[in-house]
Amino acid sequence: MDGTEGTPRRIAAAFAAVCLAAGVGAVTVAVVAGPGPGLAGYVSESGITDSGYAAAYQIGIFSVAAALLLLAGALPAGLRAASGLLGVGAVATVVSGAVTCSEGCPLPPFEAATVADLVHGGASIVGAGAVVLAMLALLFAPAADRGLRRIAAYGAALALPVAGVVALALLLVGRGALLGLSERVLLAVAAVWGLVTAGYLAVRSFTADGPSIPARAGSNVSRR
Repeated sequence: MDGTEGTPRRIAAAFAAVCLAAGVGAVTVAVVAGPGPGLAGYVSESGITDSGYAAAYQIGIFSVAAALLLLAGALPAGLRAASGLLGVGAVATVVSGAVTCSEGCPLPPFEAATVADLVHGGASIVGAGAVVLAMLALLFAPAADRGLRRIAAYGAALALPVAGVVALALLLVGRGALLGLSERVLLAVAAVWGLVTAGYLAVRSFTADGPSIPARAGSNVSRR
């Protein structure tokens, strides 16, 4: 990776980490300080119109979407599948933040849902699922280096079982402590993975822009 390629990717990775940390912080404040039902409810309930922390929630969600888009741009050019999945996750996250659910964020098959509830819930599921799939895409991508694959392996190992619990709880149990807790764990794993990946890309790009290229150039000259 030369300087012209590495610098924009390094900047994108650094900004991705900042946006993700700020977004997660804002959403956490909205969830903890808001009047929601605690672990028995969804994170999205902090963003309903009647919530006093709806603005903080939406700002946080849009910051997370920006972080996913920046992270997609920070990945090396050969990792198009992972970048595309992160881009899908960013778009779905924007839709999730823009379309708020009604009180309780009801979802079928256990509750009657409005169109907005379905759009919001579907976008949230697609966004989280795209991030988990991006982990798998990096894990099995030949173009990914060992560091990216290792981070993705840890992330996927934690996220996949929890995602399975979320899916089963949505279909078989419905709204409650199991679903609320597993949703929070899944989001936390995705956030930590994103932060670690962004930090790794920023540091790796900085190293790649350093003395390694002149050293190779000097070695070629010495051979001549």
